[in-house]
Formats: sequence, C-alpha cells, structure tokens
Amino acid sequence: MGRNKLIIVDTDILIDAARNVNEALNCLQQIEQRLPAAVSSVTQMELIIGCRNKNELDSLGQFLDRFHIIRLNEQISDTAIDLLKRYRLSHGLLIADALIAATAIVSDLSFASKNQRDYRFIEDLQLLPYPDPFSNNEDQTG
Repeated sequence: MGRNKLIIVDTDILIDAARNVNEALNCLQQIEQRLPAAVSSVTQMELIIGCRNKNELDSLGQFLDRFHIIRLNEQISDTAIDLLKRYRLSHGLLIADALIAATAIVSDLSFASKNQRDYRFIEDLQLLPYPDPFSNNEDQTG
C-alpha cells in the first residue's frame, strides 16, 4: 500500500455515521485517528441530494468541514471512463462508484467503503476492510 496522507471515505459510511450506526462511527473514528479523512466531490454531491431541507443542508456543510474534499479532474474522469468500460457489463459498476474509485486510484489513496462488493473487483483500488479498516495490516500509513 502506498504512503497515504489521507483516506477517502465512501458515501455509505458517512450516511451511516450521520445515523449513529456504531460500525460506521467506529470505522470513521479509526480512520481519523490514523490519518485525515477525505471525500470525493461526488460523495459531497450524493450527500447534498439526500438533504430534505435547508437545515439538513446547513448541517451537512458543517459535517463536511472536517473532511478534505477531492475534486474531479481530467485524469479522474478518464480513469472512471476506463473503469466503466472494464467493469460496467461484468460487475454492474455505476457512474458515481466509478468516479469515487477513480478519485482514490488517481490520488493513490486508500479507500474505505461499507459496500465492499461494489468495489472489491477493481484493480489498483486500495480498498480497506469494513468495519475494521486496519484489520489486515497494522501499518496502513506506510
């Protein structure tokens, strides 16, 4: 695993953490104790879509302030397109998942997701186990 400075956290963990699901809260806490957590701007968009009113949108903004947001760029877009060509038909890879995975791959960062089955087939993705992201290796930070 590369020498990471951040760990990208998937939308599903953040949603569960906001709902006070213990596994997600513990996972996020373990990550943040090791390294700063980051999210793809796609995750930011997915969370915005889930807001039902202005108060939730304001709360989301405050919640996201603790994360580094990684924006999409040409290399991430091109990588996501390659992932979709490779995995859409065989594994049902979705656009948002391809963009989030591509963000982690291009940034050479580890990636934490509850939905392991959505990502485990993607080569070059440094997918951490869930709910214990450091169970396979005690020195994930390099």
